[in-house]
Amino acid sequence: MLTALLGGTFDPIHYGHLRPAISLANEVDLKQIRLLPNHIPPHKPQPEANTEQRLAMLALAIEDLPLFALDVSEILPETSIRPSYTVETLQAWRCKNGNQKPLAFIMGQDSLLGLPTWYKWQTLLDYCHLLICRRASYSTQTDSTKLQQWIDTHQTNDVKDLHNSPNGYIYLAHTALEDISATEIRQNINNAQNCKNLLPPKVWQYIHIQGLYGTKK
Repeated sequence: MLTALLGGTFDPIHYGHLRPAISLANEVDLKQIRLLPNHIPPHKPQPEANTEQRLAMLALAIEDLPLFALDVSEILPETSIRPSYTVETLQAWRCKNGNQKPLAFIMGQDSLLGLPTWYKWQTLLDYCHLLICRRASYSTQTDSTKLQQWIDTHQTNDVKDLHNSPNGYIYLAHTALEDISATEIRQNINNAQNCKNLLPPKVWQYIHIQGLYGTKK
């Protein structure tokens, strides 16, 4: 069975994470997506919500969605003092689960285009497939010849490749565009704007109970 990981800060988790992931699961026949919150993201500002709060929001968001499970391997005490590098997480997954099980890592189109800034990015496909969800306002092509050649070399349009091989393919999914960002949500909440249509209701309620992102100004 093809396992998929979806990493992020989830500060907070919102429908821009969940809806494309559900669509992707239907498209490529995923039975489970493991949400992988990182403790110290290498390419983003540090989360405003603390680890306990982000985990609580994730648990609330997925408690009625059996497709999703929570994976805390990047925020264990052993890894909490340094950035969470995806390639190291994938290596650890392989050490635990072996080299023959199909594994995929889900990322947005924006992350794909920014891969050259990732730690050991060219080795990612040694451990997994990449499943790419479309992002609004992002091009399907990159200005980096090196990255584009890498994508072209490994791209597949055949879902069977993802299930029949443990790693090595890039699949550009046809997920709907969701123009939602956690940054915008935090800013809007801080400015007393209603964002309840962008988040699961239980997450929206938790944000207010905890006074996150300026809700108790």
